[in-house]
Amino acid sequence: MSFWQNIYTHFDPVAFNIGPFAVHWYGIMYVSALLGAIVIAKWFVKKDRIPMTLSVVDSYFLWAELAVIVGARVGFILIYDPNTNYYLTHPWQIFNPFQNGEFVGIRGMSYHGAVFGFLIVTFAYCKKYRYSVWQFLDLAALSIPLAYVLGRIGNFLNQELVGRATDVPWGIYVDGVLRHPSQLYEAFFEGFLVFIIIFFYRKYKKYDGELIAVYGITYSIGRFTAEFFREPDSQMGFVYGGWMSAGQVLSLVIITMGVSLYIYIIKSNQKRLAAKSVKNKRAKKKL
Repeated sequence: MSFWQNIYTHFDPVAFNIGPFAVHWYGIMYVSALLGAIVIAKWFVKKDRIPMTLSVVDSYFLWAELAVIVGARVGFILIYDPNTNYYLTHPWQIFNPFQNGEFVGIRGMSYHGAVFGFLIVTFAYCKKYRYSVWQFLDLAALSIPLAYVLGRIGNFLNQELVGRATDVPWGIYVDGVLRHPSQLYEAFFEGFLVFIIIFFYRKYKKYDGELIAVYGITYSIGRFTAEFFREPDSQMGFVYGGWMSAGQVLSLVIITMGVSLYIYIIKSNQKRLAAKSVKNKRAKKKL
């Protein structure tokens, strides 16, 4: 276990350099996650015979993933960054990869900000091209979890979002302190486990929209749980009750929204089918 516990001393977060530019493993994993989501989406379109062309999948995911990047960055600045006012008055700096003339890349991304950007573009895209928004959201629910795993592994390789201090034998040393590898916990609870649940649930769903609701609920439960092993953001600490992090508060909000959405989808579709049944009976009586 010694090598594992000291893995950060043996691993360089920079994969390679291109001239003066350092390419980090995190960036590679982030791009791989975005591309992976498209590949997974196409696989499900073929496997489940979803009435959607692959060219439409490409077009939709291109816009959705651009929105994810923008939303993730803006969300981080609004929720977590201590220099929010600076960025609001200097918006051109939001995506500036240079600091003091040195290339450092774009640092600081928020999952919940990414969700917000993703939803805006999804609704706008479906309205413009007259597609079913629930069908696209369900496809995203199938495609995101496994791709998300790559993103969390990227956090681990980048030695960020570290865990809380621990004495478990599988902990890793970060600046001399043994900590939970919380990024890997999140990869499992928020990514792999969520994918397994949705993968099997999709065979039992009755209405479009159920999968995205289940995704929101299961992801947030996983996130809420994993946050107990993750060190709170240093600039924020615990934000409620002396034990709840910002991620946990946001997770409770999304759980509530997911449950409400699920109930709405079930009830609205049942109501629609009941009305349709009454209409058909009336039509038969006239005949």
